[in-house]
Amino acid sequence: MFQNQQIPSVVVAELDDALLAEAFVLDVREPDEWARGHIDGAKHIPLGDLQERVGEVPNDQKVLCVCAVGGRSGMATQFLNSVGREAINLDGGMHAWQTLGKPVSTD
Repeated sequence: MFQNQQIPSVVVAELDDALLAEAFVLDVREPDEWARGHIDGAKHIPLGDLQERVGEVPNDQKVLCVCAVGGRSGMATQFLNSVGREAINLDGGMHAWQTLGKPVSTD
């Protein structure tokens, strides 16, 4: 799925609070991963469902794509950018997020 394109990314340690506040945070992990903890306010759409649910992703807002370490979210970022969204990959994903002590929500 678009593996040769450059992927816009940001690492957790350099994630600007302003970007996080303005972005639509999209978590593309599987349901069991989501249930173990996610970024507060994130929208959960597993990567395998993203193509059919892309209409749930806003056109007028930056999208910060998140997965466990950055692989699946990188694919989501490429896909979303190819269909006209402005998406950025969270490099390091939830693993880096939690390692840095960032807050995690559970349902």
